[in-house]
Amino acid sequence: MPASLAAVKRRLDSTRSTRQITTAMQMVSTAKLNQVQSHTKTYQVYADEVKAILASLVKSHIATLKNRENAEKIGAEIGSLFDERPVKKVGILVITSDRGLVGSYNSNVIKSTLDTMKKNGLTKDNTVFLTVGKTGTEFFKKRGMNVVFEYTGVSDVPTYREVEGIVKKAVQMFEDGVYDQLYISYSHFVNRMVSHERTELFLPISQKSLEEHEDERVKESVTADIEAEYDLEPGLLQMISLLVPQYANSLVYGAILDAKTSEHASSANAMKSASDNADDIIATLQLQYNRARQAAITTEITEITGGMTAQE
Repeated sequence: MPASLAAVKRRLDSTRSTRQITTAMQMVSTAKLNQVQSHTKTYQVYADEVKAILASLVKSHIATLKNRENAEKIGAEIGSLFDERPVKKVGILVITSDRGLVGSYNSNVIKSTLDTMKKNGLTKDNTVFLTVGKTGTEFFKKRGMNVVFEYTGVSDVPTYREVEGIVKKAVQMFEDGVYDQLYISYSHFVNRMVSHERTELFLPISQKSLEEHEDERVKESVTADIEAEYDLEPGLLQMISLLVPQYANSLVYGAILDAKTSEHASSANAMKSASDNADDIIATLQLQYNRARQAAITTEITEITGGMTAQE
């Protein structure tokens, strides 16, 4: 076999093997996407209800909650989450993947984070990072950013229990004054082809941020004045104390779940693109191989014919 023909055949076999791998990875990512989507849909219903109820309570009883005595009854730990203080340092919780082969997923999240920093005049001197995912951790550390907390190894379908430690650490740092505001930056899953990057304020919890999450059904059907007339059991302060931790957990867990959904979709799309590119390369190489083979056969026939003519 001529050297050029052998080289084309080696490239052809190598590309076919690559296509088999990328096709298998696409199938795995699609299966993970289907699995995590079922969790996301059911969890979102719960998260929306928690946000709506807490938003409704805060909105209708804001005067009661601002009372210092009542604020103390809620508890220092819970009350501090509503504490708006002068912003000297900002924390950003960045959610990325632990691995590559996910297309532009990680770069888009990091770009969104950097854009937020630029928009708010943040630098590495007044910003600290909490990173979920190896990619984000390595990116910010290499650039001399202050990474005060890192977490890797989030499962393909994250559980609620996994997030508890992250939330506790984020809240504890806010209470200890490590930062005065905390943002969450992640990729929001829209559909299997589209994701949007989000950077949202997590702490302190404000009436405005709660109202942004408030369920439209509550806004349209019940006014704040009417809600304020309701009697609550076991009581307003106890309800707030129970709901605030659930609200904090729901935001972080929801963001991680959303990000994982987007990650699997990005991985499936990236592997599909790789498989499609491999198909194009295979088609081109197959044509080159056929032409090279045909040229080799033609050369052999010509040589044989020439030899027979010379003998005559």
